[in-house]
Amino acid sequence: MGAAMDSASWDRRYGGRELVWTAEPNRFLVAETETIAPGRAIDLGCGEGRNAIWLAERGWQMVGVDFSEVGLKKAGELADSRDVSVEWVAADLLEYRPEPQAFDLVLIFYLQVPAAQRQPVVRAAADAVAPGGAFLLVAHDTSNLQHGYGGPQNPTVLYTAHDVVDDLAGAGLQIERAECVERPVQTPDGERVALDALVRASRPD
Repeated sequence: MGAAMDSASWDRRYGGRELVWTAEPNRFLVAETETIAPGRAIDLGCGEGRNAIWLAERGWQMVGVDFSEVGLKKAGELADSRDVSVEWVAADLLEYRPEPQAFDLVLIFYLQVPAAQRQPVVRAAADAVAPGGAFLLVAHDTSNLQHGYGGPQNPTVLYTAHDVVDDLAGAGLQIERAECVERPVQTPDGERVALDALVRASRPD
């Protein structure tokens, strides 16, 4: 599957005591979900669980899926420390298929894999969106390699919002937003700007 989807390497990355990522939710998750009434949600590729836990604190019934057992263990500890309950599922997204039309919100955040791996994961995620539900994807944009800060330096695992829109063709979702967005990043040298792809879609009632 290549290094991008190598659970052992992610287990090693998550193996330290500290969180690899911040415990705070992604800024785009906060902005895009603040007007959505809580329901049932799934976070595909949840890592250490920051986004799933933040949603659970706001009344969402959460499922978090990741192939790193180490990442999920840290997610569980973080959830316990914040007194919320999340259903954690250890699974490879290339094989995992969430229940069709069962979730009011489906998240994919920073799944950086080649197109042949991304497309079936995105389609399975789209299929999981319930009537009236939302799909939200955020990823390192292709343009970030030349014009942004941080993120993977392998162009084969980067993509654009329009690539995702193509992935969603025929999935029965309405595209509400598909664009490149700026994400400020604090660094020792001051604030820099990362460029992300953001796609929000919904399934009609």
